[in-house]
Amino acid sequence: MTDLSPTLQLACDLIARPSVTPADEGCQDMMIARLEAIGFKVERLRFGEVDNFWAERGTGGTLLAFAGHTDVVPTGPAEQWRFPPFEPTLHEGMLYGRGAADMKGSLAAMVTACETFVAQHPDHPGRIGFLITSDEEGPAVDGTVKVVEWLQTNNKKIDCCLVGEPSSTHQVGDVIKNGRRGSLGAKLIVKGVQGHVAYPHLADNPIHAMAPALTELAAEMWDGGNDFFPATSFQVSNINGGTGATNVIPGDVEIVFNFRFSTEVTEAILRERTEAILKKHGLKYQVQWNLSGQPFLTRQGELVDAIVGAIEDIEGRQTELSTAGGTSDGRFIAPTGSQVVELGPVNATIHKVDECVSAADLDKLHRIYLRTLERLLLG
Repeated sequence: MTDLSPTLQLACDLIARPSVTPADEGCQDMMIARLEAIGFKVERLRFGEVDNFWAERGTGGTLLAFAGHTDVVPTGPAEQWRFPPFEPTLHEGMLYGRGAADMKGSLAAMVTACETFVAQHPDHPGRIGFLITSDEEGPAVDGTVKVVEWLQTNNKKIDCCLVGEPSSTHQVGDVIKNGRRGSLGAKLIVKGVQGHVAYPHLADNPIHAMAPALTELAAEMWDGGNDFFPATSFQVSNINGGTGATNVIPGDVEIVFNFRFSTEVTEAILRERTEAILKKHGLKYQVQWNLSGQPFLTRQGELVDAIVGAIEDIEGRQTELSTAGGTSDGRFIAPTGSQVVELGPVNATIHKVDECVSAADLDKLHRIYLRTLERLLLG
């Protein structure tokens, strides 16, 4: 491919590296070289088996950090892809490849926007940062959360953070995420007594015992949501029980479920209310809770206003503020007091076979990021 814009060329170079989580495969080296060339000071931060880095340019004033990840999810069956997943291909205006939308296209637009901004404003006011990890699509234990801890230890405070997650629905910039719901998961084991199905009086079927409680949990109204968040949802993702035999009552059953919760409740309240229902039904159980993220919200202010204004300047349209979708690494950054907004390309093909993104949208994203820098740092 020739005659590509700098953003598209960098996106292709990043996609060509098979950085399946938690591998980075040199993507960060490529970004670091570009950033150091325009005056960024870079700290490589490896935790466990995960590569991360923090880059910073400027002294004093507002710190706007771009945040993102170089790791991608597995491709699935490569033979089902229209084009090889790690051979970036432009076809009919679309750039195909794993990570094109989530989120190597955003990373490329971030870097080239900063290159343009620094070339035009070498002595710009304020500071620009990059917080990049290769552990977002995996367990997320040695990535952004550890970098945030390192920043706090070193007295570095992010004022505004723009996360490059694919937020758009139909066209770039039509939706931005100014918050996310919390995520509380649980693995519940309900105990019974194994036995023969022909002698149920000698056994205690935990599936039967659990069914009324599960019905009540699924029907419960946990809250009504608010102006920014939908109502909290409870969803069962897995139920496992039985020995595989048709004539054996199982001794226990395992249920995995998740809450996506609003700011109207806390994870402590959800735990308490759930266990009250389990105890009400007299169940013998064990439950292991896992809080993977608190809800966060960035209300309208300097970051939201800068991004909304940038989208209007470049695309001539109003954008929708949303808190829908899954979790992102913004959940680790927001608790530090930073304003956090997610803006990236259309998310229709993320994690799918034939992941792709509009080539024109990546160039638009470059211009929106550049305009955000101008609005936020130059005023």
